[in-house]
Amino acid sequence: MERLAILEDQVGVGFAPSSIRVAGNWAAVEAASRQLGIVLMLLSLQKTDGLDGAFVRAASERVGGILVLPSALFASRIPQMVALAAQRRLPAMYEHRAFVEAGGLMSYGPDHGDMSRRLAVYVDKILKGAKPADLPIEQPTQIELVINLKTAKTLGLTIPPSLLQRADQVIE
Repeated sequence: MERLAILEDQVGVGFAPSSIRVAGNWAAVEAASRQLGIVLMLLSLQKTDGLDGAFVRAASERVGGILVLPSALFASRIPQMVALAAQRRLPAMYEHRAFVEAGGLMSYGPDHGDMSRRLAVYVDKILKGAKPADLPIEQPTQIELVINLKTAKTLGLTIPPSLLQRADQVIE
């Protein structure tokens, strides 16, 4: 029963074709999959009615898990996406911790609380007269790993202790 979704032979990659971030994210995922010898299955999650079909396809193809690439489209569909993964017993990894808080397996991505605090600093500078065009562009500096152990148990997964130790938050 010990298996970790990211170590399976085939991983479904859920994406929204309309997302401006797809190209950069896809290139990184594709490079990592080649290095690890993992086969990728593209799962278009563009339309609400297409979500169920993508999860059905992933389950029927017996993927080891799903990596959901970031998209603003998914923010309003968090409960639905988490429920679809649970119904199909598919381990899924997301960028945003809100998916894990809603019952998803794990997330690894920018700490949005930290990003909001940084945004407040920029708003303050602009309100004090700084020109937005003169302010430097910042990349996220705080990245967090969140794991939901309750979901892992439901899926029959054992998360290695070394990964749990690296997590910023473990939901039990």
